[in-house]
Amino acid sequence: MSHEATIATPQQPPRLGRAVRIGLAVAVLATIAGLSVRAYDYHRVVKWTDAQVVPSVQLVTPTTGAAQQAMTLPGHLDAWISAPIHARVGGYLKTWNTDIGAKVRAGDTLAEIDTPELDQQFEQAKADLVRAKATAKLAALTDKRWRNLLASNSVSKQEADEKAGEAEAAQANVLAAQANVDRIAALEAFKHVTAPFSGTVTARNTDIGDLISANNDGDRPLFTVSDTNRMRLYVEVPQGYADAIRPGMTVKLDVPDHPGEQFNGHLIGSSGAVNQASGALLAQFEVGNPKGDLLPGAYAEVHLPLSANSHTMTVPATVLIFRAQGPQVAVLGPGDKAELRDVHIAMDLGDRLLIDQGLKPGDRIIDHPPDSLMQDDRVQVAKASAGDGQPKKE
Repeated sequence: MSHEATIATPQQPPRLGRAVRIGLAVAVLATIAGLSVRAYDYHRVVKWTDAQVVPSVQLVTPTTGAAQQAMTLPGHLDAWISAPIHARVGGYLKTWNTDIGAKVRAGDTLAEIDTPELDQQFEQAKADLVRAKATAKLAALTDKRWRNLLASNSVSKQEADEKAGEAEAAQANVLAAQANVDRIAALEAFKHVTAPFSGTVTARNTDIGDLISANNDGDRPLFTVSDTNRMRLYVEVPQGYADAIRPGMTVKLDVPDHPGEQFNGHLIGSSGAVNQASGALLAQFEVGNPKGDLLPGAYAEVHLPLSANSHTMTVPATVLIFRAQGPQVAVLGPGDKAELRDVHIAMDLGDRLLIDQGLKPGDRIIDHPPDSLMQDDRVQVAKASAGDGQPKKE
């Protein structure tokens, strides 16, 4: 029996396995690349987040060695002399001659008062004087006759002495009547209300026909006359700065109705005591007012010069931190870490502070410190870019 030999032909492996391996390799590489990109992005986000957490700050340096500082305080102006004019006699206002704003000289008549009752009293006083003089004349003649009778022993000495005493009493009555006439005559002169000194009428509180009461302090004055050629400037200086008031000192002042113009005031004196209610020392200055630009009762901003202390440093008020520990400032320390220091404010000048304890020359102070800034917090310094002038982070 014949057998046919079967020859096996070798089969090639399928190309599918190679493609799968290549695909897997590509997938692995893509996965590795994606993870690398994500890791890079993650680190960038973390770095950006950390940069945002670290506050960006600006720095200022305290200044020292200023020759002089100035403190602005409120003050008020008064006339050099101001007199309220009250009536010395009662009656009705007959006429008034000057109104507010009028310039008057000493002795000028401001108004006239009609005083019918006082006029009658004056006439009666003059009549009493005539009667007293007549009585005194008769008493003097009687005394003379009785002295002659006494010389001839026609009357007793007792009777002659009585007549002499009556003559002296009558003469005393003449003096009293004359004094009464002079008193009422002086009151008659007060019917004419006059200016006590040269100045300006700053108030008129009466009109024709008004009932005038004499010597009544509760009534408003008929007129007010003020001398405004010079002015008095009053400034309340806080107790902590009272030593700034020195003899011969000069201050500058501004008034709202004359913007951009400054006036000079010279120290006259001070109260020499601190007011318990306000805790301030009252200082008085003389201010020239030849043109009448300054008005009585006006508000003024007074620039008080202060001698600078060589150990005192000036910083902006924006660096101050107010906390329970008291006033503090944040100084940039080693490693860009914030260092909180307790400071003592020698003087508050509004937008600036004078610090005499807690700072050293050359300290780099953080301006506008964040409210959350704590000791040893890391910060980054922002500096202005040359292009837009806006601060940029270092």
